Amino acid sequence: MKRKSSSSFGVLIGLAVVVGVALFVYFSSMFERNAPVITMAASKYWNLKKPLNVKIEDESGINSYKITMKSDKGSKELQYEQLITSKKSLLLTVEPPRDAYAIKGKNIEITVEANDVSKWNFFAGNSARKVFKYIIDKRRPQLAIVANSYKISRGGSALVIFKAIDENLKDLYIENDKGKKFIPQPFYKDGYYISLLAWPVKADTFKATVVATDLAGNVAKSYVPLYLKDKSYRVSNITISDKFLKTTANLANQFEETEEERDALEQFKILNGPVRTANETLIHNLSSHVNIDEKINDFKVNRVYPLKNAAVVAYFGDHRKYYYQDKYLTDSYHLGLDLASNTMAAIKSQNSGKVVFADFNGLYGNMAMIAHGLGFYTIYGHCSSLKVNVGDEIRKNQLIANTGATGYAMGDHLHFGILVQGVEVRPQEWMDQQWIKLNIIDIIKSAKKIINGD
Repeated sequence: MKRKSSSSFGVLIGLAVVVGVALFVYFSSMFERNAPVITMAASKYWNLKKPLNVKIEDESGINSYKITMKSDKGSKELQYEQLITSKKSLLLTVEPPRDAYAIKGKNIEITVEANDVSKWNFFAGNSARKVFKYIIDKRRPQLAIVANSYKISRGGSALVIFKAIDENLKDLYIENDKGKKFIPQPFYKDGYYISLLAWPVKADTFKATVVATDLAGNVAKSYVPLYLKDKSYRVSNITISDKFLKTTANLANQFEETEEERDALEQFKILNGPVRTANETLIHNLSSHVNIDEKINDFKVNRVYPLKNAAVVAYFGDHRKYYYQDKYLTDSYHLGLDLASNTMAAIKSQNSGKVVFADFNGLYGNMAMIAHGLGFYTIYGHCSSLKVNVGDEIRKNQLIANTGATGYAMGDHLHFGILVQGVEVRPQEWMDQQWIKLNIIDIIKSAKKIINGD
């Protein structure tokens, strides 16, 4: 009986050891069973100029990796490394081979293999192999300026029409020297584009460059040859009186930002600072939209003059600097044209369009904004009443509002503004039919002749 008991006990001990070893192997990080994770950039195009980025991760640590490339010239090892000290994460840069431009085929394969330091698989570890297929595209997009306005003035507008062709085209825009991007729309025939440009009144210089980027990362640029005409704008040094501040205090009651502030001077600074910024940001955001899916065949625009027999009471571009008791307070730019006639005068749009805003907008009071296409917008501020709603399609000469003194206004008038893709421009240009003919209508006609080969 004792021998049997000893034998059974030994078997149990043996089983316990086996189970213990099995549990150790199963739960130990030394024997983790997950293969390394290999990732690369999502793009399926490569221009053989910029390097590719590879990431390898493993919870136990990476032991070795190898990267090979297969093309019409055969297979070539790009990288191989046996790590002395394992790492749980590797970020690798795959440079194109020196003879990359000798590759004639359009397709290549990048194979990444990795092994970890795990003791799984009888101490051989886990391995991973992933193949990434790329389309080779070494050509930059084709760019050519077809026609453009002869000149642009500071605070003014211009038009450009150009050709951009690439079978893998990704991004297309016109960038000025301050980083502002203007988005073009398809024009007339496939491969052609049109865009209005604007030189911000606050910018001392202006340069416009068409930029085209394809999916492989190839970039092409073409300078828009515009003659630059600088224009000076009035600078007004305005001394604020206590009487003016009392008027401001009465107006401040209608704004949430100043309803808790009792000091009239602080109220003025808030209104002319954060409140104005918020109101203008709303305008800029709404007027930055361009329908890139809509092909423009023409852009017929009538001279704009929304208020009949009106006098100009404040000009576009005025730089106003405010002082109180000889101490500088704040400044602002007047980015519209103030027009006044009789009280609650009829405001009409001379061009068709779609209402994108019709509501109260802080300093601008009751305000309407109309999109006329090609990133061209008009705004109507300080209205006593609005006759349109968001989404309404506006006809030529339709009544859209009446003048008033809502918002930050000292008397009944219309604040009339024009924006090109979120940038305020001089309304006076668009009030001049000759300017419109020379800078818009004639440019489009000329471009169509060139495109048609006439």
